Amino acid sequence: MKRRKVGALLLAAAMAVSVLGGCGGGGDTASTGGGGDSSSSSGESGSSAGADGTGGGEVVELTFFTADGTQDDPWTDPVAEALTAATGVKLKTSYPIGGNDESEQVALMIAEQNFPDIIYAKGSGGNLIEAGAMMDMTDLIEEYGPNIKKLYGDEFEKLKQSVDDPAIYQLSAYAVGGEKFKHCGTAQVQWDVLKANGYKLPDTLDEFEKMIKDYLAANPTTDDGLDRIGFTLSASDWHWLITLGNPAGFIADGAPDNGQWLVDENNQAMYKFRSEKEREYFRWMCRMFNEGILDPEFATQTHEDYIAKIASGRVVALFDSDWDYQDAEKVLKADGKYGSTYAGLPLTMDKDTKCAALMYQGLTTGTGVGITTSCKDPVAAIKFIDYICSDEGQVLNKWGIEGVNYFLDEEGHRYRTEDEVKYSTEDTDYQKKTGVGFHNYPFPTYGDGILDPDGSTYTTTSKDAVMKEYNEEEKAACEAWGVELLVDMFPQADEFETPDYPPLWALVKPMEFDEIADKLDEVSWSSLITCVTGSEADFDKNYDAMLAELEKTGMSEAEQMLNDIIAEKVALVQ
Repeated sequence: MKRRKVGALLLAAAMAVSVLGGCGGGGDTASTGGGGDSSSSSGESGSSAGADGTGGGEVVELTFFTADGTQDDPWTDPVAEALTAATGVKLKTSYPIGGNDESEQVALMIAEQNFPDIIYAKGSGGNLIEAGAMMDMTDLIEEYGPNIKKLYGDEFEKLKQSVDDPAIYQLSAYAVGGEKFKHCGTAQVQWDVLKANGYKLPDTLDEFEKMIKDYLAANPTTDDGLDRIGFTLSASDWHWLITLGNPAGFIADGAPDNGQWLVDENNQAMYKFRSEKEREYFRWMCRMFNEGILDPEFATQTHEDYIAKIASGRVVALFDSDWDYQDAEKVLKADGKYGSTYAGLPLTMDKDTKCAALMYQGLTTGTGVGITTSCKDPVAAIKFIDYICSDEGQVLNKWGIEGVNYFLDEEGHRYRTEDEVKYSTEDTDYQKKTGVGFHNYPFPTYGDGILDPDGSTYTTTSKDAVMKEYNEEEKAACEAWGVELLVDMFPQADEFETPDYPPLWALVKPMEFDEIADKLDEVSWSSLITCVTGSEADFDKNYDAMLAELEKTGMSEAEQMLNDIIAEKVALVQ
């Protein structure tokens, strides 16, 4: 393989951090400053050289607001410094105040006409576009963004706002293409429970229930003497969407992730809690609550309480996404309690419903990084983003520093040492300390399994890497099932067609739609909790009351508006 030649400063950055915990330590990262000189040369052919186009010059500091995250980001970790060395740009990052929803801060930006240079506004991106605060990046990408166009490939046209407004205001905060070599499924259960069930996966919700109850009966307490919990949820704040709302669509309807919406074969949308199958799912939840299998504190506990319970090993099963509970699993792994970590299940309510967890829904558009009309240096901004999209930038962001975080084998393919893998999976501050993966989201990224020109995957998640990183519990399960990957037990991606519209939860929608949708969600949040925590005898009365309130709130009107939005997106690709 022809190895890449990186600039002098990139190598200097690697040398400066060679004492870091790539050997499994996890000690604090020594800072080498805030970017320093920016006279590095260009990396691979086609990547951005520097903010001034020459690979040198003074460092440009761009302000960046991201709607996700609350971690301190002083831009002094090794990857950040290497990004500055390669581009001449450093970011000054801010987050929603107090970790709150971004909408209030974005509304304040609009009111004061005070915007950062680069922004990821998540669900509030549409408000910025309507306010004229977002720059159309089309011309900038044509002139300075070859790697952006390369990364998006055949899906580049999907970045356009609509047929009537073909501007590109935002890129995508989510992966382009690829395969899913691992997935947390639609529900999760501790490996110890699955082993006790002879590794038989539950085919229905009733079988899942029996598995939990049988394990609780045989193992009422943990080895530490703590009472076990059948399953718990995090529903006292926005996490209700992830643990209470989303699983209903996945499990009851076998639907892909379209937020609170179901879409039929004619591209017609329905607010998902109308679904009769979801009614039955929540009826089951109500019964589990009344029988004491569902944690009685699920609706009132803080998210921190929820994570602490999982980290204690008490919680037998979850309905969640792995990114939401991964910190708790890291605690369990660090304590050697792998049997108390979780197996992802392709769970559906009945045998006729197929789990769509591995389905590729197409490029997620409508939420991503954009450049504001207030940006002090749009060329520097687009060149910075283009570098991140380059092969060199993708590797730097995802793998880190060569010789520190990863190495090359005899065939020139990247790999991580066992110590580095252990460090990355068990230290909750790994990304912050090393910078590896810390600056990925919400910038553009290739999906897992996609190969660079040298035959290595852009991400650290490949089939071989996933298999190599399996712990003892995961290896035992694969052996019991006679498969290579845990997700081989799921319905595969090629069993599903890719829709002509992107995931609905991410789409930019008119303000009037968002206002109705927010109210619908408020009604659903409190009403579903009432349905679940009420008596079984009152369930239908409570559910009917919720549907009536949703209709009064504008459910049918929102459905029609969403149908029009879907039709616009379909028109872009037909």
